[in-house]
Amino acid sequence: MLRSLTPLTRAPLLHISVQQSLREFIDVNGLVAGDPLPAEGDLAQQLGVSRNSLREGIKALESVGILESRRGIGVFVKTFSFEPLLDNLAYGLGVALKQVEDVLVIRRTLEIGLIERTVTLIGNDDLKALRETLAGMKARAELGQSFPEEDRRFHLLLFRCQDNAVLSRLIEVFWLAFYKASDFVNFDNPNPMQTWREHIAIVDAIAARDAEQARAALENHYALINQLIAENKNKL
Repeated sequence: MLRSLTPLTRAPLLHISVQQSLREFIDVNGLVAGDPLPAEGDLAQQLGVSRNSLREGIKALESVGILESRRGIGVFVKTFSFEPLLDNLAYGLGVALKQVEDVLVIRRTLEIGLIERTVTLIGNDDLKALRETLAGMKARAELGQSFPEEDRRFHLLLFRCQDNAVLSRLIEVFWLAFYKASDFVNFDNPNPMQTWREHIAIVDAIAARDAEQARAALENHYALINQLIAENKNKL
């Protein structure tokens, strides 16, 4: 049986208090993604607030990816995602190229430090998926287009064989943070074919079970990204 909410006693910043109470309700009752919250009327009554105040709190938690409303059904706990957080984080990261470089340093350190384990563990299925992703990159590169979605998939696939959910989330976080921050400084990749070739070198080294060469290929990839950042910094 679900525990009840504690009625609110403070009027100031009511929408903030509603949000906090709803977070505590989810935590105390051990609710997980997909679990429904009680009906709006019940929640408002337990909190001692109007439905409008409750809805403001629910909307705020929807904006950060904690809750989702399903029309005609109710309010549910949402599957966790970094996307809503990074939509806001990007404004802090994207004010200057220096922040983009800082994010890139973390990405580079994380991937280069763990690539040797991938060389040891990766199987044919993941190598096949990487090759398929490379094909998608090439198709876009030949049109002179960048390929952010393929790049995102590529870097996640590199480490999928390690079966580490925390690692996968961290890689995605820093990938997303880098690209969202990059949006604010408006630099484009002038040579997508070169970037595609950098990714090929990484996969070839992994397929050859050459950890040293895989690290070198990643180092080269990140060095060229840093060069691109430096060139655009000089244009500001």
